[in-house]
Amino acid sequence: MRSSKKADYDAIVVGAGFSGIRSLWELGQLGLTAKCFEAGSDVGGAWYWNRYPGARTDSEAWVYAMNFIPELKDEWNYSERYPSQQEVQRYLSKVVDHFHLRENIEFDTRIRAAHYSDSENIWTITTAAGLSTTCRYFLAASGPLSVTKAPPFAGLESYTGEWYQTSIWPTRQVDFRGKRVAIVGTGATGVQIIPKLAHVAKELTVFQRTPNYVLPGRNYAIDEDHATEIKQNYDATWNRASTHPFGLAMTASGKTVENVTDARKIKQILDAGWESGGFHFQFETLDDLFTNQESNDIASEYLRQKIHAVVQDPNTAKILSPKYPFLSKRPPCGHFYYEAYNRPNVKLVDISRDDIALYEKGIRTSSGVEYEFDVIIFALGFDAGTGALSEMDVKGCQGNSLGDHWAKRLETFAGVLVPGFPNMFLVCGPHVPFGNMPVVLEIGVSWIGKTLRHMEKNKLTKIDVSQTAVDAWSSHLDEAFRATLFAESAKASGAWFVGANIPGKAANVLFYFGGVPTWNAWLENETRTAWANMIFSLPKGTEKVGEYPKINSQSQTATDIISSA
Repeated sequence: MRSSKKADYDAIVVGAGFSGIRSLWELGQLGLTAKCFEAGSDVGGAWYWNRYPGARTDSEAWVYAMNFIPELKDEWNYSERYPSQQEVQRYLSKVVDHFHLRENIEFDTRIRAAHYSDSENIWTITTAAGLSTTCRYFLAASGPLSVTKAPPFAGLESYTGEWYQTSIWPTRQVDFRGKRVAIVGTGATGVQIIPKLAHVAKELTVFQRTPNYVLPGRNYAIDEDHATEIKQNYDATWNRASTHPFGLAMTASGKTVENVTDARKIKQILDAGWESGGFHFQFETLDDLFTNQESNDIASEYLRQKIHAVVQDPNTAKILSPKYPFLSKRPPCGHFYYEAYNRPNVKLVDISRDDIALYEKGIRTSSGVEYEFDVIIFALGFDAGTGALSEMDVKGCQGNSLGDHWAKRLETFAGVLVPGFPNMFLVCGPHVPFGNMPVVLEIGVSWIGKTLRHMEKNKLTKIDVSQTAVDAWSSHLDEAFRATLFAESAKASGAWFVGANIPGKAANVLFYFGGVPTWNAWLENETRTAWANMIFSLPKGTEKVGEYPKINSQSQTATDIISSA
């Protein structure tokens, strides 16, 4: 039913990163009033908080952008292949200011709760300061990587030196000159900050629990001629990225271990990927790296040999070499990461079989070794996917808690809707495709916009998703993940995309591994069939639009969608 109480806004967006900015613009195009709340002091989301030395994208500049604003591509030039944190934030600021969106954003405001009223069909959004605002539509745009993994080590309060977390880096300049510095963690963040601090710290000690396969980034400056070429090819590049399984402007090679049997030729293929830099290694070399054990074994051993070729000390190279299959953890892009370990001031400590704790002067291992430091940096990553919404007090129909709901079973419909939480849309939350988020974001928010337009045009006041549709999506999501080689090894290696990096968190596949095109097909099937798997409500006094059958004469089955995508 339509609420008898008028909401303060048609829609409220939580988060002002890529997701929130894109959502705000979409809502404006629909003529809906909207308000955005952002915990940071400026736009950027993760790109506001992650300002540690060396922070930059792992996706290339020409696909790490927003595609809803064609005119902006002529006004903006990224200066590097992989834009830095500062550049990304400047880019997002330009987008916000270009469309006058800043006036709709309230900064320095963290959201504590979001509660849905069954009787009023209204969401009440409450800030940490206790102020409440109401809306008809709630868009959770907090992003997949926004909740920091807190240091879990005993004795932190006793440490007398400085300590920092990469995911909430201070705005002031931190001076590392002449200091003994520790870095705990060698995920994507650690891989970026370690080479930077190696140049300035007196001593840099890296504590590693699980090694990574780090691919060379091969970053370079984008000059004026290259920038012009990027703009000329922008549409074709974006179309290619939109049809790539992981949202990248890359093309499958057509080569597998079955059709390339010459070992020398396979090495040449892998060499080309390694020299190209970045994610070209896994997406433009052997097409069966994700699904064929022999292919993955060859690539894994190739990468281990590269580590030994770069790192001069054999024991250090051995510690840095993963034993698990390539792609079990998301491979970071490195910028002279392995080379940093050849410096005399950089030391690697293997804590794979050791626990650590802090004491007043530094870090102590459970085996009794003590290390003294002036500064300790925790590069521990995030509570990914579900973290932000589970941390917030979100309650849907009949006061059901989203955190409790997901603790029992993580379920969504295609990563955009959650059953029992009407008029709540997820933007780049759990179950969206694993890959380049700006491409995923464009597809997801465009679909949300179409859905809201459909509701406004037909005076539909409430949308929920049928359990039938959720179950079909959940089965497909699990099936797509199980088809990969790393369905089990990801958990064992502590991969964040299954939540295995957070102690006590239930292991769930947090993202979709069936590819961007197939995900898009699931969403488009709803628009093509007038949202046949959704449950809508009309205003009070009119007939309720009940649950449509999962399959009707116009719609496709889940199997049809998968096979045709």
